[in-house]
Amino acid sequence: MVSEAPADGTHLQVLRRLESGPRGLTEAEAAARLAAGGDNTPPAARPVSWPRLLLRGTRDPFTAVLLVLGLVSALVASWGTAAVILALVAVGVALRASGEHRADRSLAGLRALVAGTATVLRRPADGEPPRTREVPVADLVPGDVIRLGPGDLVPADVRLLRARGLTVHQSALTGESAPVAKSAAQNPDASDESHLCFQGAGVASGSATAVVLATGARTRIGAALDRPGPRGPSAFDRSVHGISWALIRFMLLTPPLVLMANAALRGRGLETLPFAVAVAVGLTPEMLPVIVTTCLARGAALLARTHGVIVKRLPALHDLGAIDVLCVDKTGTLTQDRPVVDRSLGPDGHDDPGALHWAAVNAWWSLQLAELPEPDTLDEALLEATAHPAAGGPEAYDGVDAVPHDPVRRLATVVLRGPRPGTHTLVVKGAVEDVLDRCSLAEGERDRLTALARREADGGLRLLAVATAQRPARTRPYTPADERGLTFRGLVAFRDTVAPEAAETLRGLLDRGVTVRVLTGDHPGTATRVCRELGWEPDRVVVGADPGPGPGPAAASRVVHARCTPADKARVVEDLRAAGHTVGFLGDGVNDAPALRAADVGIAPRSACAVARECADVVLGEKDLAAVGHAVTAGRHSSGNIASYLRVTLSSNLGNVLAMLTAGLLLPFLPMLPAQVLVQNLCFDAAQLAFAYDRPGPAALRRPAGLRPRSFLRFLTGFGALNAVADLATFGVLAVALHGPDAVDDEAVFHSAWFTENLLTQALVMVLLRTGRGGAGTGPVGRAAALLGAVGLLLPPSPLGARLGMTALPPAYYLLLTVVLGLYAPALRRGARGARGAR
Repeated sequence: MVSEAPADGTHLQVLRRLESGPRGLTEAEAAARLAAGGDNTPPAARPVSWPRLLLRGTRDPFTAVLLVLGLVSALVASWGTAAVILALVAVGVALRASGEHRADRSLAGLRALVAGTATVLRRPADGEPPRTREVPVADLVPGDVIRLGPGDLVPADVRLLRARGLTVHQSALTGESAPVAKSAAQNPDASDESHLCFQGAGVASGSATAVVLATGARTRIGAALDRPGPRGPSAFDRSVHGISWALIRFMLLTPPLVLMANAALRGRGLETLPFAVAVAVGLTPEMLPVIVTTCLARGAALLARTHGVIVKRLPALHDLGAIDVLCVDKTGTLTQDRPVVDRSLGPDGHDDPGALHWAAVNAWWSLQLAELPEPDTLDEALLEATAHPAAGGPEAYDGVDAVPHDPVRRLATVVLRGPRPGTHTLVVKGAVEDVLDRCSLAEGERDRLTALARREADGGLRLLAVATAQRPARTRPYTPADERGLTFRGLVAFRDTVAPEAAETLRGLLDRGVTVRVLTGDHPGTATRVCRELGWEPDRVVVGADPGPGPGPAAASRVVHARCTPADKARVVEDLRAAGHTVGFLGDGVNDAPALRAADVGIAPRSACAVARECADVVLGEKDLAAVGHAVTAGRHSSGNIASYLRVTLSSNLGNVLAMLTAGLLLPFLPMLPAQVLVQNLCFDAAQLAFAYDRPGPAALRRPAGLRPRSFLRFLTGFGALNAVADLATFGVLAVALHGPDAVDDEAVFHSAWFTENLLTQALVMVLLRTGRGGAGTGPVGRAAALLGAVGLLLPPSPLGARLGMTALPPAYYLLLTVVLGLYAPALRRGARGARGAR
């Protein structure tokens, strides 16, 4: 197998280093190189195996908490508890792995849309003539000679051997929005890449023959994939980590406290160990892996089905809901990557249709005479602007010859039959500086025209200059040497077309607390002009990765970063994350890969290059800001349901644990039997599965929905204490009011009363602490809460209740319980307003 060949030197030198030739490789040579070097496939495109997906699903802190509890339960011979916990862990891991597997399959389908064949020149054997054939892109090897035509994707990193009018779209690699001209230079400058094309670029016009330099992991795209770069924990990881460690501390503290208190005050030691384990289990949200995975998987499936958005990593859906800063580029996101003519200026700087007329003539006859299959975006805009020409339009002229655009001259020239017999008219258009260099101008005129062009460019416009010249007619071909002594005709200014839904989507994101930052490689004036057309006035325009405002209110200001390099984009994202923001980044090119990895959520469209899709956490059907808005909404719905579940289950469980610990010290018996604790916990957890199918109210969409551990845990502590007070107050009232054979100092009556009261208060908490609903009792959560309350009322007097050590309660208990719950509900409702601030 040959090693990767340097791209410098003459064509023959490069071919010799690759052990190839102008007629390509033989089939045997290609097969040997393919076997030795591997497929022409990006390394990250290979699917993740099921065992790795399952193992990855066990590495979150909550799953570790449940595994520890299951092990402790098994050690104290609580086999039922251990079996239930381990079953829940298995279900959660399986759901998470299957969701990621579905995302991988969807991405494989996306890759198949891009993967195709390449036209390669190969010989059946030595001494036989070469044949042109189509082979799968994955079968290309270094040394293959390939042919490129309009619409082709460059299948590998290649060196051009011959090229005619070749331009390629390489925005995915460099961020350049306009097609770039390429040429087959024999002795190229080492710093110039105009003789090279890279995997992932698309041929816009022209044709070429090229030799493959590198494939697979050795391409520029492959090298980017092999440098994964560190990514810190995401917003979801940080939130879960903080809450999990708080739970672990409570769990580690609870069993020793229960054992020591009962041993010291009641003389009960190891016999209370099952109760202590049951209390610790009661503090833990066993259904969390199932509910979190189900919420995220349902949201991801809905996004894929309705908006074509694929979530590759399920926690990224939560992070989408938590985004408070979204970084986007300009081209294709805020604009349609389709320029339109803004104005046409004469040499005096005033409006003059003549410049537009001659530019359109040049575009039309370049398309006809230079054998271009289609105009580039600027030529297309010129032809659209003159789509209804009067007499004397581009078609009215008679084209003779053309000198196509090339990257060195930055000019395109057409030759027309002149207005007088025996004359030709040259029409030249291109970059302002290059056209002016070839014009005959009076002293100081060049400086004036350069200043005019600079002023227009600073206003956010792209410019083409136009010039003409009259020459005697001739038969020999025209060359770039004839582009001299021109008469300057004027400037044509172009502006980007704003995406139709971008303005509305931007307003929607801003109204929902998401600040948008624009990161673009364009001129500051161009970026500012587009933002203003969208009604989004920037507070600040900076060049590159200027730190901008620091943390605090100014950090959320509207900032445009112009002239950004890939490193600048990544630095902006990292700085924002370091300031405490949850950052999303929308990009589609190789140059966006560092920023996609650095963001909490990397977002790429389906049309993005392979590197960007592999680095992204979310893949959009189209590069459309509206799709990002839909994804953020879905993320907030899922995050709102997860936040509701966590608030409800942890505050209620914490209240029950505090009440049990207190009651255990005051009562001559255990406040609840271990089996009763477990049944109550399982009933509550089963009811809370409804949160995975709930739809939070509009309040859940008004601001980012991240789980902030500190404020979250402060809220849990307050509500846990409120629940504990409600539990203890209930039995204080009952102890005073109920006497005789049904008094609450009877163990069975106490256990039954507490079981019923717990499930009824938990049903109230489910309804009143839902995200953004403010106490509405409809939907799956309302129905589940009603069913939970019914279980609390009906289970104690049932035969199953008797087997669990419970009994029927006296009618007076229900009357007193109604009074207590009537006082508890308003207090819970008032506290529920604070619940919305705990997100």
